[in-house]
Amino acid sequence: MLDIVHVDVEERISMPGGTHRSTAPRDFAVDPDLWPHAPLPGHPQAGVVQALARALEREMARQGLSLRQLAQLSGINRQVIANLLRGDSWPDVVTVSRLEDGLGMPLWPGATSPASAVAGDMK
Repeated sequence: MLDIVHVDVEERISMPGGTHRSTAPRDFAVDPDLWPHAPLPGHPQAGVVQALARALEREMARQGLSLRQLAQLSGINRQVIANLLRGDSWPDVVTVSRLEDGLGMPLWPGATSPASAVAGDMK
């Protein structure tokens, strides 16, 4: 027989992937209109997304890439890229990894190479 597990609302709110993901990362910024350059106190996970967005913005400008060009290079839909740049969504691991591979450089804060290169070395 299956046990039914009850998760109360407070516990659900505090769980990763719970209701916190229903709020866009940019909405945790002091001034969401200044994303990805607005101060972002008190929410380190949104800070990671902000760092990803800044790195992506910087690298796209350095390489002279449009959203469409990066979409072709990475295989990631251009709207998904635009949402990440605007702080409207929480990117998943596949998205970040494919963007890193398309750009040929890491986006994750503190990384020294694209994650797929590191994973490939672990084989």
